[in-house]
Amino acid sequence: MTLHQIGSAIAVMCLVATLALPLAVDASLFDHPILLAAIVAAAAAIALEGRQDGLVSILLLMFAAGSLAAVTLALLESPAIVGHAGAGFWAIVLAAWISAAEAIAGLAGIEPHARAARRFVGLAIPVLFGAFLFYLWEVAVRGFGVPAVLMPAPSAIFDRFVASLPTLGADFVQPFVRGVLSGYLIGCSTGFLAAVVADRIPFLQRGLLPLGNFVSALPIVGIAPIMVMWFGFDWPSKAAVVVVMTFFPMLVNTVTGLSAAGRVERDLMRSYGADDQQTLLKLRLPAALPFVFNALKINSTLALIGAIVAEFFGTPVVGMGFRISIEVARMSLDMVWAEIALAALAGSAFYGVVALAERAATFWHPSYRT
Repeated sequence: MTLHQIGSAIAVMCLVATLALPLAVDASLFDHPILLAAIVAAAAAIALEGRQDGLVSILLLMFAAGSLAAVTLALLESPAIVGHAGAGFWAIVLAAWISAAEAIAGLAGIEPHARAARRFVGLAIPVLFGAFLFYLWEVAVRGFGVPAVLMPAPSAIFDRFVASLPTLGADFVQPFVRGVLSGYLIGCSTGFLAAVVADRIPFLQRGLLPLGNFVSALPIVGIAPIMVMWFGFDWPSKAAVVVVMTFFPMLVNTVTGLSAAGRVERDLMRSYGADDQQTLLKLRLPAALPFVFNALKINSTLALIGAIVAEFFGTPVVGMGFRISIEVARMSLDMVWAEIALAALAGSAFYGVVALAERAATFWHPSYRT
């Protein structure tokens, strides 16, 4: 038997066992005939998928995983199960996990010929994987009855996120629109210009690069309070922290990128009579673009982290870092996780914009040739 067949057999046995195992102390699956029918349908889908190939097998497994996930979430609406989930409940969760894992693994093995289909599969895999991780988080927290002050469920975090949109919006504007963007632009642009200058002055390059490695190793919790003392509690101090964090990654990557052009290409430019400025603009800077965009993508996440951490050391009464520190003191972890979700969404969107710009500017690079 293959590993896939063993997993399917275990999933079916788990579902059969739920007929005898209790969902909780005073709850049985036979008390929920509709959910029982859904479990039977999921078991049938898992049993049938072994006789199918390719996409049909994946769809049957996805149907089974989705049905079992819906069953467990519906069962968690019962007070008798929340915090007291029994072996039968966890057997359903295990079967759902196996079905989802096999479906995602099968989807990852598909190699469509059409570009649109490849993009769809490439997007579907992380979305399904992430959705199932959130599902496991939800059922684990609610099934074991974990207190909200230790770990709130994703549903509670989502409800708090929606209910706190005005507050989250104000907290987003303070560090991101002002501190992050301004510091990001200043730090990346000055780092790029310093790299171009250092490339023309060898002793400056030898002096700046070791200094860049040294500053990059400095802890942000040590830099942030100094910047707050220098520039005050408002957004300029957060922008200053972002400048420090983004300057040297851009400097190091750009200097490395300017050395990426090969000797043959440089000799060809000289044979055409190009001077140093023409060689820089038409050969070395285009060759350095992948390195520059690599620094921009790294800095897109560092900038947001730096601004949020800086807010822990002094800020007006808005900001993601300020809100996180206040809500932690209040033991309101659902709001803390809502702020974390906002930061993750903002950082991902920022990174995505930079990645799209990179694709448009470096379409000629071998990594984008399909």
